[in-house]
Amino acid sequence: MTQIRPFRALRYDPARVELSRAIAPPYDVIAPDERGSYFERDPHNAIRLELTREVADEATTDYGDAKATLAAWRDEGALRLDATPAIYGLRQRFAGPDGAAHERAGFFALLHLEDYARCIVRPHERTLSGPKRDRLKLLRATEANFSGVFMLYEDPDQKLAAVLSPLMDRGPTVAGRDEQGTEHRLTRIDALPAIEAARAFLAERSVVIADGHHRYETALAYRDECRARGAAADAPFEWILAYFANAYAPGSLLLPIHRLILAASAPTETDWRERLPGWSQRTVPVSDAASIPALLAETLHPLRGSHAFAADDGSDVLRIFSRARAEADELTIRQIHEQVLPRVFGLTESAVRDGAIEYRKDAERAARDVRAGRAAVALYVNALAPEEVFRVTAAGEVLPQKSTLFLPKIPTGLLFRVLGEDA
Repeated sequence: MTQIRPFRALRYDPARVELSRAIAPPYDVIAPDERGSYFERDPHNAIRLELTREVADEATTDYGDAKATLAAWRDEGALRLDATPAIYGLRQRFAGPDGAAHERAGFFALLHLEDYARCIVRPHERTLSGPKRDRLKLLRATEANFSGVFMLYEDPDQKLAAVLSPLMDRGPTVAGRDEQGTEHRLTRIDALPAIEAARAFLAERSVVIADGHHRYETALAYRDECRARGAAADAPFEWILAYFANAYAPGSLLLPIHRLILAASAPTETDWRERLPGWSQRTVPVSDAASIPALLAETLHPLRGSHAFAADDGSDVLRIFSRARAEADELTIRQIHEQVLPRVFGLTESAVRDGAIEYRKDAERAARDVRAGRAAVALYVNALAPEEVFRVTAAGEVLPQKSTLFLPKIPTGLLFRVLGEDA
């Protein structure tokens, strides 16, 4: 099913460029007012290949500057192309939201592009047209993949890790640390038995896009453009740079994304009771925003076997709602969007798309937003389980927007792939 292959990565020369200063977050999580800081961090920071300094410039750029920058860095030796193909192991050591230490191991390879209809590469959310138009301009100009698509595979028994982990431990590695404190250790793996083991393992499985839907669909569009011009069947545009991680491995964190209600009023006690029949409700006292994460761990997380969510209107109580699942495979996040948002707040799908809610990864920040008057209510949810994501995508369905948060993110700049120079 899933086809992967090794490739020749284009990488920073550690003698010329300090990796910690050159890597940047994925382009789509960099806020507009953060771009300048990455441009100034280092003259070789990877953001210079991915984004314009000003958001307003995206509309008119053809990304010729990115193409010229890539060529200049190669000419001066800041970037060097590996001599032979390999896959690239990545260990990430980081602190979770609770402060606990974690480590996730995965690897980079090239992924053969597949249409979603084949159910080999499966999306878990819908995309927007604007970002894809912008990314297509960049791909046409540079003919390079700067950010890999983040893919998840299923390996509850850690079979592939048993093959790849010893090689990652052996090294040699190149390491960098990002501004969140996550350490990224990249190891080139060119041992043919290990590469073949990875290829054979994934050939029996489908994969799910955890992050990078817009990049993947952009690559599909570019592939179709090139096919229309009569290019060879197995040309470089048929493949994309991808990072692969086991959804069931230690350190593969799947976290919730909470909802902030902007375009509605906070319901009264009577409103909640009348608009959500069949849901049980209890309240727990709240001291301040900082207490919310611990309260959710104590009261909401134990209810993950049922439909459950917590509502916070900034008062001195947190409301905990729950009810049994009518079907074992029902998803709570869908119940939030199909029942709670329309029945309690009168919000249609169209209103949600138009900005009636915002999304927060951090429960404490969501609580502070409510108390500062920036939102009427925060709805806190439990994280989805990996098997739920795979079950939904296997059925050809997608989740509501912003249903999952996979941590840690994969920074841009660990390695790049240039189409036509990767074999």
